[in-house]
Amino acid sequence: MEIEYRSPVNEQRILATFVNEAHESIGAPLDLPTDLTHESLQNLCNALLHNEETVPYAFFLNEKEITSTLGYLLQQEKIETEKIVQILYQPQAVFRVKAVTRCTSTIPGHAEAVISVAFSPDGKYLASGSGDTTVRFWDVNTETPHFTCKGHKHWILAIAWAPNACKLASGCKSSEIRIWDPATGNQLGKTLVGHKQWITMLAWEPIHRNVECRRLASSSKDGTIRIWDTILCKTLLVLSGHLQSVTCIRWGGEGLIYSASQDRTVKVWRDQDGALCRTLEGHGHWVNTMALNTDYAIRTGAFEPAKGDNEITLENTQKKSLERYTNAKGVKPEILVSGSDDFTLFLWQPSESKKEIARMTGHQALINTVQFSPDGRLIASGSFDKSVKLWDGCTGKFIAAFRGHVNSVYQIAWSADSRLLCSGSSDSTLKVWDMKTKKLQCDLPGHSDEVYAVDWSPDGLRVASGGKDKVLKIWRT
Repeated sequence: MEIEYRSPVNEQRILATFVNEAHESIGAPLDLPTDLTHESLQNLCNALLHNEETVPYAFFLNEKEITSTLGYLLQQEKIETEKIVQILYQPQAVFRVKAVTRCTSTIPGHAEAVISVAFSPDGKYLASGSGDTTVRFWDVNTETPHFTCKGHKHWILAIAWAPNACKLASGCKSSEIRIWDPATGNQLGKTLVGHKQWITMLAWEPIHRNVECRRLASSSKDGTIRIWDTILCKTLLVLSGHLQSVTCIRWGGEGLIYSASQDRTVKVWRDQDGALCRTLEGHGHWVNTMALNTDYAIRTGAFEPAKGDNEITLENTQKKSLERYTNAKGVKPEILVSGSDDFTLFLWQPSESKKEIARMTGHQALINTVQFSPDGRLIASGSFDKSVKLWDGCTGKFIAAFRGHVNSVYQIAWSADSRLLCSGSSDSTLKVWDMKTKKLQCDLPGHSDEVYAVDWSPDGLRVASGGKDKVLKIWRT
């Protein structure tokens, strides 16, 4: 039962200080009344920080968000008011993404299951890879087919957009990688051949490290990672050391490549010379999935489609993407989360240590997917136990479990403002979850079979999904 907080007749006051996520305080402690509302705290914080435009903030005491008044939470948490109270402030996205609520298009075209869907970093293109051996580009405005790219001889298992939005890489079950031009649908350069078994994942070098978007990393069931020059169409480095299939790779912004494998380890490699920096051990079974707290900034590079900012030039691309990456990373090194068949997740700081920050338990079946929120503050994980779980992105502390799917959760995607999460399941539905209420915001039935792929566009306007029923669906607000 919700208890209404009523300020006593004799107004209570406390000494409090505002601190950021690095626990740095803004100025000296302030003498504050306890009946301050969230709105009053926001005005006060903006004034103390001398913000020219009002920035929305969330405020926390003991990791609990202040949603009504300061005094109400002080009572609830039994916080000592004799000492100086620290109020943590977190800036929120200025823009707000609305929840998708309806299917605006069901687009046929693929002859087999849709295995992957991905919006381009600028939000202008949508690509899909299928078991029918084709990659397709779709017009996001008219929601119609654009180009069908043929050349692969087997299922397309992985696709990845270059962070400049000018190229798409695809990898297939016959171990080939091809690069496509979204503007024409034509293949760029020669087919990249070298892996002995099928391609499991692709990752481009972050644009703030190389504005040319030239180098691409691929992982394979053959246990190796290859780094390619996509202009010269040749292998630059082969990273070998895993004993079994490499299931997942991430190319970080600090010059490191992370790889997860069925050999139960995560390996950290230097991207310049392929040297193995360290091996992260702890998982008791196959490591299936990984995510970085900087993934969103790396994915979108210099683009900020949610703010309507897509006008970038070659000159400002590197500067702007480095700025966005640095803001996303914060003062600490990159944080990596890994999920496994052993039902656990591990939180790491791989550039600093091979010891984990946290071991996260609670899932009752294998973990299929994990994603950091765009602001890096939250982690969502999807599992074969039919649930999505939410964790703190810095400490790994469990926050909430979202239940509603009646079968395995295959894929999840965050909205650009980190306030909403979409999950796709083998129960043929998508569900949208609200991070503030920690409840189901919207149920999206419509697919006639399992949903394998889900992506939320970087501009926040639409969600694309695909699966076993061979169609692509576009969902809007």
